Amino acid sequence: MLFNSQIFLLVFLPVTLIGYYLTAARDSWRLGWLLLASLVFYGYWDIRFLPLLSFSVVMNWSLARLYGVAGHSAVPLVGVAANLLMIGVFKYANFFAGSLFLVAGGGFNPWDIVLPLGISFFTFQQISYLLDLRRGRAPVYPFGQYALYVTFFPQLIAGPIVRHNELIGQFELAPLRERYAERLSRGAVLFLIGLVKKVVLADKLAEIATPLFALIADGKSLTLAEAWVAAGGYTLQLYFDFSGYSDMAIGLGLLFGLTIPTNFNAPYVALSIRDFWRRWHITLSRFLRDYLYIPLGGNRFGLPRQIYALMVTMILGGLWHGAGWTFVVWGMWHGFGLVGNHLWKMTGFKLPRAVAWLMTMLFIILGWVVFRSETLPHAWTMLATMTGWHGWSLVVNDVPHRWTVLLFALPALFGPTSQNLALEKLVPRPIYAVLAAGCFFYLALVIGDEGYSEFVYFQF
Repeated sequence: MLFNSQIFLLVFLPVTLIGYYLTAARDSWRLGWLLLASLVFYGYWDIRFLPLLSFSVVMNWSLARLYGVAGHSAVPLVGVAANLLMIGVFKYANFFAGSLFLVAGGGFNPWDIVLPLGISFFTFQQISYLLDLRRGRAPVYPFGQYALYVTFFPQLIAGPIVRHNELIGQFELAPLRERYAERLSRGAVLFLIGLVKKVVLADKLAEIATPLFALIADGKSLTLAEAWVAAGGYTLQLYFDFSGYSDMAIGLGLLFGLTIPTNFNAPYVALSIRDFWRRWHITLSRFLRDYLYIPLGGNRFGLPRQIYALMVTMILGGLWHGAGWTFVVWGMWHGFGLVGNHLWKMTGFKLPRAVAWLMTMLFIILGWVVFRSETLPHAWTMLATMTGWHGWSLVVNDVPHRWTVLLFALPALFGPTSQNLALEKLVPRPIYAVLAAGCFFYLALVIGDEGYSEFVYFQF
């Protein structure tokens, strides 16, 4: 089920919260209830997904326990290899096989492989745990705590990618401890902000961007202005969609008395590509940094080695998002951006802030065009149109709500971050509770009337 669905908002979440707090005094009952609810949440999508998730949890915990007994350093590496093999089969088998057949000049009929929801996220979480275990930075947790860490429903499908030491230790905290009412209220407000981002902003922007990208995919043409509306619309849609999900996940965590790490920090105000990656999908960025970039050498062995580490990290980071050459090229694009950023920094020159922001934003938007396009030729067509290659027409034909692209850019560029607003700036007032409740019920009615859409990152 989706966070932005009536069954989640009006049935699953209230029932899960009531059961959780009714069992608050008994740790085993409380955590068992939350684990059961998480499995129900995941199985609701497709019952076929549950066996793989369960196998993944049991396999990784068993290997961790074996390592705790035997102490052989190869055991966690076997687990890492098994996780990579699992994600490779389910997510990348058709991509790699199709690429090989293409090079060989033959045809390829894709295998009928169902992509399990959230496999990229729960696999990366377990890889980080096994590597920390091998480095002596993690204990062997009880099975129940480990299973809940992996399957905790707010972050199971699309993150944030939570590390073991950020969540498991909190399971022993009493939900009704001091300031529980504040956590409930602030968590509810943050969830509501994320819901507004998704239902009011992201979905409206999708109505602008999706048809325009579809025209390119159908072999039709856009004007210069339409191409920029499509690119700008998708740039904002992706941000509000994914940051909205992250806000809802973090807010849900607080409703259960648990803190989940921040995943976004106003990424579109970044003044460099390096700054952007410190603000966008923060938990993925630090995973790639700590478990790929630094082990590849990082900045410790000279400039050539650092460039190599950056490029490999970003290409694999791009491929993590999806099995397609558009994601590989998008990763390369950001790899070159980070390398260029580093080389520019070595010169000691600094651009004016406005120029630095504009260049960074243009770089990001062009990258999102590749990221969004179905194929590389489609991406090239869109980029060529944006540069005036196919004409300089500023006409925008039959694009509904096109001015909302500029309007919705304002909160992304000038508004406070969601966490800052809900968790720090908001002062408790009865009137705010009334307004929040009214907003919630209005959104629930809108969802019931217009339906709901999946989050963009669910496909990754």
